[in-house]
Amino acid sequence: MIFPAIYSRPARIFGWVHLLLTIPCLAFATADSTITPSPVYRVKRLDKSLPIDGNWNKKAWKKVAPLRITNDILGVPKFHPETEVKMLYDTGSLYVIFRVKDRYVRSITTEPGGPVWKDAAVEFFFCPDTTKPDRYFNLEINCGGTPLLGYHSVKPSADDIRSIRIAHSLPQVVDPELAGPLVWTIEYQLPLAMLAKYSGITKPGKGVSWKANFCKIAENNTNPHHMTWSPISDPHPNFHMPRYFGRVQFE
Repeated sequence: MIFPAIYSRPARIFGWVHLLLTIPCLAFATADSTITPSPVYRVKRLDKSLPIDGNWNKKAWKKVAPLRITNDILGVPKFHPETEVKMLYDTGSLYVIFRVKDRYVRSITTEPGGPVWKDAAVEFFFCPDTTKPDRYFNLEINCGGTPLLGYHSVKPSADDIRSIRIAHSLPQVVDPELAGPLVWTIEYQLPLAMLAKYSGITKPGKGVSWKANFCKIAENNTNPHHMTWSPISDPHPNFHMPRYFGRVQFE
């Protein structure tokens, strides 16, 4: 506090100027030390549709940079799966491919909509309506190609889930557990028209970005783990926290 009775007028002026100059610096330092910038992944546009075969090395993917899923949110597993993701889009679909260098792989869920997150699985969370940034789809697919799709409090129909074209490199059932090491892929085509039945869609295009996160999970094996692309720093973390999502930026 500055007391006018003690300080002369020039001293008071200097004190206020110093205070005004210092406050923004302190605010900037505080913000900089507590806020982690969200990651951004840039998504290129395709001129034609992409065959869905699970081939990470096919021509269309070769020039696409991957993102990596590296953040443990619930403890540190004994083995970190090395998970990479690539994404493209065209006028009617999103295309996503995951490649996982894994161990301790087990997958037994074969019914769409079942508990695929207990198996070796990959997940894509995304908010396609930029006017409702907290409402998201979660598409979860185990290594055997079994999907689960949800939106907010709505469960899409079985027919709509079947409209997602999915290719997987491992058998539908992997049991007993494979200690590995091994590499597996999941690739899919996600139709925008199907998503529009449940949510508004801010159509992908140059300058459009969606909030999103990509995850790798396995619970029912000897190496349980919960990993994300965009960090989740909540004291009680889980994948369903859109405030921690990163962004996919369409080009």
